[in-house]
Amino acid sequence: MSQLTLRMITRLTRLASNHRPARHQLFSTSARRPLMSTTGFTETQLTVREAVAQVCSEFPNTYWQEHDQNEQDPKEFHAAMAKDGWLGIALPESLGGSGLGISEATMMMQTIAESGAGMAGAQSIHANVYATQPLAKFGSTAQLESTIPKIISGQWRVCFGVTEPNAGLDTLRLSTRATKQSDGSYKVTGQKIWITCAQVASKMILLARTTPLEEVRKPSEGLSLFCIDLDRSSPGLELRRIKKMGGRAVDANEVFFDNYSVGADSLIGEEGQGFKIILHGMNAERCLLAGEALGLGYAALGKAATYARERNVFKRPIGQNQGIAHPLAEVYMKLEAAKLATYHAAQLYDSSKTDKTIRQDAVGVACNSAKYLAAEAAFSACERAVLTHGGMGYAVEYDVERYFRECLVPRIAPVSREMILNYISEKILDLPRSY
Repeated sequence: MSQLTLRMITRLTRLASNHRPARHQLFSTSARRPLMSTTGFTETQLTVREAVAQVCSEFPNTYWQEHDQNEQDPKEFHAAMAKDGWLGIALPESLGGSGLGISEATMMMQTIAESGAGMAGAQSIHANVYATQPLAKFGSTAQLESTIPKIISGQWRVCFGVTEPNAGLDTLRLSTRATKQSDGSYKVTGQKIWITCAQVASKMILLARTTPLEEVRKPSEGLSLFCIDLDRSSPGLELRRIKKMGGRAVDANEVFFDNYSVGADSLIGEEGQGFKIILHGMNAERCLLAGEALGLGYAALGKAATYARERNVFKRPIGQNQGIAHPLAEVYMKLEAAKLATYHAAQLYDSSKTDKTIRQDAVGVACNSAKYLAAEAAFSACERAVLTHGGMGYAVEYDVERYFRECLVPRIAPVSREMILNYISEKILDLPRSY
């Protein structure tokens, strides 16, 4: 039995002895009933949901309001998640993780966002969960033993270095170079952008070109993946924080490399195979993002429904008006539909590891579709929550303005909605590729 499972059982036993609310009530917006239907989830997923919710209950909305306004890293939240072993939810038991799947990790990320932490709370641990997947699968024994336990314990935080200002979603044409030296080490030169948590990270999973584009047969060749130290005292590394609209509690950055030295032992897998390696984590990330979007959407809908029941205008609750009630009901159905797509995709991803009859392109379609649907449902929910609150939707204390600012993230990252539409058009409808 894994360390994480033991901790979950301990917490659940404590819950029962303290006579706290039973499962499925933790996210109820009132005493009536839970907002999200939990029918069809596994016992493990529901256990994850309840246990993570208890950790999140220690961080109320005021905590996230303050950290958002002050652009302050939620280090206490990260430490609490690490303390109970949650950062290793989808990592091997042999390395101190729980050995659970992306299905359970997606539930964890949804629960975090749904608790009121929103995208900021989820993004504070997001890379620790998905960026470590390629490392766990392709890393050397020495890399795994020296790195993974420190990530799970919270001693080291991780960021993911792929996106570049002049490449965007055209990953195969990124220009950051890692030039091999005579002693086997590398010198890295280039720029990355929109790197979340780089200010607090000890490690970066970096994708860089080790063979020039003009010297390879296919653009997907010649890219290599590294697990590098972010040593701010070493020459050749500069971080610049980006001021942004939402999720201000977690930093986003431009990262500049100028002959920055990284060791030979930082290479993950084989040189030149980085793109194939990194694909291992992309579908997982889409599932996690979908879960985060769902959590944000349910949180916003819960706030809106409560306000619509309690706010009286013209001597009756505003929720009695169909102009308020019907859009909220529609949002609920969109979220529930996206939830089914999300957990179908996560289950398919997990099953594909052992069931070789499941095609990887089918997994890709499912994961991209789930991310798209969840992001759109979350946007609808957050927009409607602000409109339901009227003028108070603009007030920080009601949280929905924060949710609305954050709901754009799942629509943009890690892949835009338009690129997902392109992907589905090509892969499913057999239409000509447009890019």
